[in-house]
Amino acid sequence: MSSIIPAPIARQPWGMLIPLLVLTGFGGLVLFSAAGGSLQPFALSHWIRFGVFLVMASVLAMFPRDLARFAAYPVYGIILLLLLAVEVMGTLGGGSQRWLELGFMRLQPSELMKPAIVLVLAHFYASLPTGMINGWRALLPACGLVAAPMALVLMQPDLGTSLAIAFGAGVVMFLAGLPLKWFIGGGAVAAAAIPLAYFFGLKPYQQQRVTTFLDPESDPLGTGYHITQSKIAIGSGGLFGKGFNEGSQSHLNYLPEPHTDFVFATMAEEWGLMGGIFVLAAFGAILGWGLKVARNAEDRFDRLLAAGMTATIFFYVSINLLMVMGLAPVVGIPLPFMSHGGSSMMTNMICIGSLLMVHRWNRKKRGSGLSD
Repeated sequence: MSSIIPAPIARQPWGMLIPLLVLTGFGGLVLFSAAGGSLQPFALSHWIRFGVFLVMASVLAMFPRDLARFAAYPVYGIILLLLLAVEVMGTLGGGSQRWLELGFMRLQPSELMKPAIVLVLAHFYASLPTGMINGWRALLPACGLVAAPMALVLMQPDLGTSLAIAFGAGVVMFLAGLPLKWFIGGGAVAAAAIPLAYFFGLKPYQQQRVTTFLDPESDPLGTGYHITQSKIAIGSGGLFGKGFNEGSQSHLNYLPEPHTDFVFATMAEEWGLMGGIFVLAAFGAILGWGLKVARNAEDRFDRLLAAGMTATIFFYVSINLLMVMGLAPVVGIPLPFMSHGGSSMMTNMICIGSLLMVHRWNRKKRGSGLSD
């Protein structure tokens, strides 16, 4: 086969790219149905955005390691300035101030910070001497790098994105080798601070989301409406679903946000349990490939970068699925490659591009022209 298929095509990681292409294509079909059987306004723009960002990811994959490491702090600093700009001149939407109007697009800088925090921490720990990993110099500067964007994002307010930033950062710090007792202590402090955070740190609508998550049936037509309708949509799909473009919950407008946060519920109603298994298998293939890239990396920076980017995608997937099934509060986290939205698509494709970049570094080190 190597004599038939050109080498540049054969060495691509098709074990990840095929599930990614199929998942995005399937997501477009779900968005087609969410729009009542029309390519506009969701499906067509979803596919176009994916095509554009796939080209961007391919370009990102060609970056050399030295350039990626050199860009870590400048990229982090630029995005931090953009977050400050959101506080000064950001656009309001849905009660939150999260976007910058650039004329040709609406940019959400907090989304860019998710991969940026992984990049800057991977560079920080790769540059840190091994003997210093147990000291305060390994912890305090990293905490500062994480706390600054988290504070700005929480001011917008955007609890889901701030948690995503913390999760990606936490994975990198854990894999960098920080003492386990620090994570245990941090977890204990966070658990003790939950009541204070609930009463003094969360907005009233965020408090309602938490209480609704604990007992959605207490107000099924009010604060519990989203989760209740999502559960109905998923449960009514049964084993094989109601059929493509036959979902009553989304078509009759019972299901809120059927094209963004609750796109999985839209899919499950029409494609059933089998559709859900297909989606999980596709994500499993993508995430499994990302972990394989991290394991194959010989350089510390490469390994932390790949693992952090994989963890960022995993956070999106896990929180969204838990949210639509009523197992986590509604925090506005879209489902990667299926939900309609340019910012989330851009973030996840940056993660994919970064993984492709590390994959190319790994292959170059091995001197092999074959893909994993």
